[in-house]
Formats: sequence, C-alpha cells, structure tokens
Amino acid sequence: MTIRTGTAGWVYEPWRGTFFPEGLVQKKELAYASSRLGTIEINATFRATQKPDSFAKWAGEAREGFVFSIKGPQLVTHIKRLKDCRAELANFFASGPLALGAKLGPFIWQLPPNLSYKPDIFAAFLALLPKTPEQYVALAGEADGRLKTPPFLATDGVTTIRHAIELRNASFDTPEIRDLLASHNVAQVIADTVENPARTLTADFAYCRLQGPARPAAQGYETSDIADWAGTIGAWDKAGKDVFAYFVHEDKLHAPANAIALRQALGITLPGD
Repeated sequence: MTIRTGTAGWVYEPWRGTFFPEGLVQKKELAYASSRLGTIEINATFRATQKPDSFAKWAGEAREGFVFSIKGPQLVTHIKRLKDCRAELANFFASGPLALGAKLGPFIWQLPPNLSYKPDIFAAFLALLPKTPEQYVALAGEADGRLKTPPFLATDGVTTIRHAIELRNASFDTPEIRDLLASHNVAQVIADTVENPARTLTADFAYCRLQGPARPAAQGYETSDIADWAGTIGAWDKAGKDVFAYFVHEDKLHAPANAIALRQALGITLPGD
C-alpha cells in the first residue's frame, strides 16, 4: 500500500530559510516541497472557488508520484451545513479538481465544531458524495450559472475518488456513525488530540490531520511521538490500508520536519533525500 506524509498548505513565510532553502524563489516552493513530502492538503478551496488552470498549474509544479488532497468548501460545510447542497457540490466538483489528474488525492470535509449529528442530513450528504470518476462527472455536470468557468469534466489520470470527513462535535462519536461511514468508504479523520485521540479506521485508507500529540500540555511532536505513529501506520500498511498523514497542528513551523521525520521512520525515501 501507499503511505504519504505531508502538510496543510505550502505557502508559509516562516518556512523560508527553515524548510525552504535560503534564496529559493516563491514560485519554486511547491516543487521543492513536493521533493520532500508525499502529499499536501490544498486549503485554498475552503474559502474560494479555484479555477482549472490553478489546479493544472499545481499539478505541473509537483513531482511525479505526488498527490494533493482538497478541502471541501465552507459553503457546503459551514454555511449550508451539509443540508440541501447538491448544487453547491456540483459546482465545486466542476471547478477543476479533476485537472490534477493522477495527482488528485482525497477530498477532506471539515465540519464546524457546533454542527451536531442530524441523521437524515448526514446520511443524505454521504450518499451525494461521488465514489467513482463516473459518479463525479455525473454530479459535476449539474453545475449551474454560479460557476464562472466551464465545468471541467476530463478524468484523464483519475482512477479513484475518495473522501475523508473531520467530525468535530461529540454527537458524532458513536458506532452508528462509524458504521455509516464504512458503508460509504468515507474515512473519519484522525485528529490525534486530547479530545479526539481515537485511531479508528472507517475506510480502505487512513486520513490523519495530526493536531496533537494527544496528551495534556504537549508542545509539539517529539521523537517518541513520531516513533509511535510510525508503528501505528506501519500496522495499517500491513493491513492493506493506504495512509495520508498531515501535520496540521499549531506548531506549524515544524510541520514539514515532522512529516519528513515520520516518513523516514517508516523507511520511505524520496528524490529529495
């Protein structure tokens, strides 16, 4: 199976001279990041609709074998709150993610902490999410006039459509929810926090947004934490699960170093090593 470690985003000024080499021009930062990481979570899609040209540009700058995950828009998760959002999903999927081609990874849906479990709404949302390229194109083809560019429906290089969801309200912490996610092959995000320490898998892949470590007063990931996660992820790998592990905690300055340390602990080498 495939294990990828990375960060949320790649544009972060304090990384210049720490993660990025001194003097590296900004337009080459993504190419450099992709030489050291296995994946990056695109967060720009959360607040604003991106264009096919942007997705194609990012794909062109990243090395072969690299993938991006894409955060779903706040219009769906925070404004519509998953309710009656078919048109919004169609517009989002038509906006250009398919232009990433073979570098398209999972979609990540981050729910607001005050969004509690509503059985009918949540089940309907999961049912709407396309699980194959064919389902994706069918839904994206329903895009309406709010989309300012022609729907991008080319699936060249795209073989898998995956979704992960970050449930941040305690009402979702039930076996019923985990069974429902499993029935749709949607991964429940593993947060690694004191409030949400669980490492339960609900899909054929794991999606970690590592915000901990999950112990009181922790100041960041230490060598022992990295080793612990390497053990957990190694076991998932042996069980046949793909893994996406992003360091997205408040200690953002050290997120790239943590991602690199984790993949090295797992024995994964990249062209930049």
